[in-house]
Amino acid sequence: MNSRILEVNNLKKYFKVKNGNLHAVDEVSFYINTGETLGLVGESGCGKSTTGRTLVRLLEADHGEIIFEGSDILKKGKKEMSDLRQNVQMVFQDPYSCLNPRLSIGNSIAEPLEVNNIYKTKQDKKNRVKELMDIVGIEERLINSYPHELDGGMRQRVGIARALAINPKFIVLDEPVSSLDVCIQAQILNLLKRLQKELDLTYLFISHDLSVVKYISDRIAVMYLGKIVELSDHNIIFKDPLHPYTQALLSAIPIPKLNASGDRIILKGDVPSPVNPPEGCRFYTRCIYAQDVCLNKTPELREIEPERYVSCHFARNLSREEN
Repeated sequence: MNSRILEVNNLKKYFKVKNGNLHAVDEVSFYINTGETLGLVGESGCGKSTTGRTLVRLLEADHGEIIFEGSDILKKGKKEMSDLRQNVQMVFQDPYSCLNPRLSIGNSIAEPLEVNNIYKTKQDKKNRVKELMDIVGIEERLINSYPHELDGGMRQRVGIARALAINPKFIVLDEPVSSLDVCIQAQILNLLKRLQKELDLTYLFISHDLSVVKYISDRIAVMYLGKIVELSDHNIIFKDPLHPYTQALLSAIPIPKLNASGDRIILKGDVPSPVNPPEGCRFYTRCIYAQDVCLNKTPELREIEPERYVSCHFARNLSREEN
């Protein structure tokens, strides 16, 4: 049995807005095993990026537990969090906005080393920067270049090098390839997979692209309006999705075959507001299987098979393998 490096229990993050509270993350629970990649996927605005930022406490949670290696991150003070950040890092969607335009690539990568006082001499620090550049595939000749002189893929490699600088165990990857060309996406994904194997890393990979998530993830969690609606092994989810929302997402993936046909599920109805959402299933207004119980009772994310979780009152009846 794999050990759990991270366990999230009943996590909540609300934002106060004019008309009430926006439920960005609402009673979210999941775990990540050491050395695996959990993909977190969903539409824009579903709360997946907020979840990632809350895990590393760039945003403060309103309620819940974030257990990292046996201790609750949310209970740690400033000094303890400073120590924890050596094990927990984040790579962001837009590498350009995350890099200081006044710092060279070498100085940007060296910044985490300086903040954490890891190397005492300039030469040791320089050697580590060159090592990191080599690890992520940045040529040494670019050490004095600036962010605006690099393409998006190379800037993302700089962001990854910064995250690796202090030897973390767990990295939150927030849409790390969404702003890149397809060919560059493949390079970065392969780099991340290689680094995970070589450095024994654990990832939370956040994306709206199901094809990308399938390629890199061991398990996939599907999120809708602040809640996880399905969580399972990536092969099982793609072969036999149980939640109607997951089925609709998968049906929208283009099939790269000539004359290929598929049953596209077109979602109808209005998306409920995340501000003061009503009781019941949040997918109720768009679900063709909805019944009265869905309007009045919120479905719990429950384990219906070993390591297979779904939040739907009628999940067992929606299996494609049984229909």
